[in-house]
Amino acid sequence: MYILAMESSCDETSASVVYADEAGRLFIKSNIIASQVETHRLYGGVVPEIASRAHIEAVSSITYEALDAAGISLSDVGLVAVTDHPGLIGALLVGVNFAKALAFANNIPLVAVDHIKGHIAASYLQNEAQPDFLAPKPPYVALVVSGGHTSVYHVESYTEHIVAAETRDDAIGESFDKIGRLIGIPYPAGAGFDKLSAEGFRRACGDVENAYELFAKSPMRNKNEWKLPSPALAGERPDFSFSGLKTAACNLLHKYEQNGEELPRDTFAAAYTYEAVEAVAKQISIALDMFDGEDLVVAGGVAANSHLRRRLARLCEKKKRKLHIPPLSLCGDNGAMIAAQGYYEFLAGHLAGSDLNASASD
Repeated sequence: MYILAMESSCDETSASVVYADEAGRLFIKSNIIASQVETHRLYGGVVPEIASRAHIEAVSSITYEALDAAGISLSDVGLVAVTDHPGLIGALLVGVNFAKALAFANNIPLVAVDHIKGHIAASYLQNEAQPDFLAPKPPYVALVVSGGHTSVYHVESYTEHIVAAETRDDAIGESFDKIGRLIGIPYPAGAGFDKLSAEGFRRACGDVENAYELFAKSPMRNKNEWKLPSPALAGERPDFSFSGLKTAACNLLHKYEQNGEELPRDTFAAAYTYEAVEAVAKQISIALDMFDGEDLVVAGGVAANSHLRRRLARLCEKKKRKLHIPPLSLCGDNGAMIAAQGYYEFLAGHLAGSDLNASASD
């Protein structure tokens, strides 16, 4: 079965063709992404109205580009999948209405896909470069980290996801973007923050690969001003709160500014990244203990962060759990992940009708 999928929840319009073979393995045949990053960078963040207009301009052309790249026509498509929530409502409506029209005009079944489930499903996509690739099978623990989400799920089946923990305010990616902007890192700040943090770890302890073991004990980190609060919350479940970390970081920036001192940006970035990533590792450790023996899937845009990937790999190695993280090309928003989840929604009989609508919330 060929699955044609559209994703338009935020600032990237994507269309993808994924092939599901008889064994249920999912292969990417095309994955076209029209990014709006350069446009929104002018404003320091996503402007919803501009995003919606850009989706309208791109969605048709990239859909047919995806079909051409996959070497198929609409008559070969067995399923259309589209993101219907959560996201920017105007942006979502573009994808939903286009997918509905395309599916019903061509008599093709349609399924609606939860954007978050889509990110998790990116780990199901077959990696042809790894002959021994094994996709995760439920039940397992999933961490979704992005600009809008920092949540832990217990994935009980391919379509049943139960929230085990979440942030009570800012998401980790949102905090990186906001603090990154204050220290001059262009939007989106993720990649720049990652690189600057690596320089800070190298300065503090001469090593990046083993930075977390070394940075915690380094003389630089043990100066009081570089000890920032942890976003890991104590309680019945391992929730997060990034607002306190963000506020403390802002206060530190203001202190340097008021004293007329030059901020060591790399050390600042390393200290911030350390607390953010260490908090995630701490809460995921608790979550893995809650669901004994289950593997970990990490997904979302912040799953591309090299420090987070390395820290969670060490954690899973210590706990003897398998870690599944999509390649960097599938960490951001893309149509292939929507196709992957759409396949399982179809198998579960979750078909959408002509009354399908979009929703901004979860």
